Amino acid sequence: MPAWESYLEEHANRFVEELIEFLRIPSVSSLSEHVADVERAAQWVAERLRAAGMEAAEVLPTGGHPVVYGKGPSIPSRPTVLIYGHFDVQPPDPLNLWTHPPFSPHVDDSRIWARGASDDKGNMLAPILAAEALMKTTDTLPVNVKFFFEGQEEIGSPQIEAFITGHRELLACDVVLGADGSQWDENQPVVVAGRRGLCALQVDVYGANQDVHSGTYGGSFLNPIHALAHLLASLHDDRGRVCVEGFYDAVESVSEEERRLLAEIPFDEQTFRAKLGVRRLYGDPSFTPTERIGIRPTLEVNGIWGGFQGEGVKTVIPAAAHAKITCRLVPDQDPQDIVEKVSRQIRENAPDAVSVSVTPLPGSGLPYKMATDHPGNRAAASVLSRLYGTAPYIARMGGTIPVCGLFLRHLDAAMVNFSFGLGDENIHAPDEFFRLQNFRRAQRAYCMILEELVQHL
Repeated sequence: MPAWESYLEEHANRFVEELIEFLRIPSVSSLSEHVADVERAAQWVAERLRAAGMEAAEVLPTGGHPVVYGKGPSIPSRPTVLIYGHFDVQPPDPLNLWTHPPFSPHVDDSRIWARGASDDKGNMLAPILAAEALMKTTDTLPVNVKFFFEGQEEIGSPQIEAFITGHRELLACDVVLGADGSQWDENQPVVVAGRRGLCALQVDVYGANQDVHSGTYGGSFLNPIHALAHLLASLHDDRGRVCVEGFYDAVESVSEEERRLLAEIPFDEQTFRAKLGVRRLYGDPSFTPTERIGIRPTLEVNGIWGGFQGEGVKTVIPAAAHAKITCRLVPDQDPQDIVEKVSRQIRENAPDAVSVSVTPLPGSGLPYKMATDHPGNRAAASVLSRLYGTAPYIARMGGTIPVCGLFLRHLDAAMVNFSFGLGDENIHAPDEFFRLQNFRRAQRAYCMILEELVQHL
């Protein structure tokens, strides 16, 4: 047993107590009343890096929520690895659906329950603990290690691109390890070759200057909800393909080899439908469900509202109707270009009997792809195979991590998915949790991959 592994076992209980302390900080980046808490979480992370033996650890301003930068000892001629994660969390609402208060961590059944447990505090703390174990047992690290933790991932990292471009030398590295994401399931690892990007917009439709009586005025002018429903329905055909002109123009052609790798991932439609509680699957039949989730773009209506929504009936024609739309994007789609194309189509198809506005929303992210045989992926595959006793799947993930594309564009560094959450851990939902087994597994994994990368970079 390596000395670092003995150290991790010896201090396992302390590490759980530290995670509990970290989770008590309500670092909700989207709510202004928690600005000080996000700052407090940043200070906690910086102090934890110093306690782990890092030579440098500081909280740096961004113009929004801060970032934390840390650095291990310099090792000439060794590669440099940047470890990424985020310490901000989603709002905990609705509070009444939590079994225990979201910022009062509860340990039960080998799990720790709290907002941020899996996304991302448990995952991002693990590499810090791994670095401590290596430092305390060997007085050094196998490679040059930098840490970059942000406090605004859950709101789309709005200031992070400017920070990265202004600190290229500080963040320069050969590869990034991303401590934000997940493995395939409890017993099956995955190497992630890409993630979809994101853009968002809001549609507002206006009719009369106020809500009016539906009997007195019904039939005399266009109901904004009817107009909005028509506009939204026109964005897809009956097969689920997006009907926005030019939407697919920049979509890359995926190689037959990558489609073959995706096809090797087991997919049971009945189990999938049962998990979701849907009657049948739906989407472009030219692609499998796995492909539609990973390598194809989407346009989704995330919210729609207008008029009376209380109990019973209120016979009105509403003055306005609204919808929020997001698109998940694939290489080589550009978020701004897609927002412009969707906006143009909505405005051009809008009935002239109503007023329609389309507003881009914050939170965009570039689509991301890296070579499946990238040295970082090879190192990750080697470590994951040894940890899980089985080879990882090769896949693309449907979700978005904005910094993936930013690191690639501005640092010329690919980000390797190296996080140990699971898809059933209620991230962004009530009763979020993290398996303590995977908290420990992540610590071992980071010690192993830092050693492994010496052979690959």
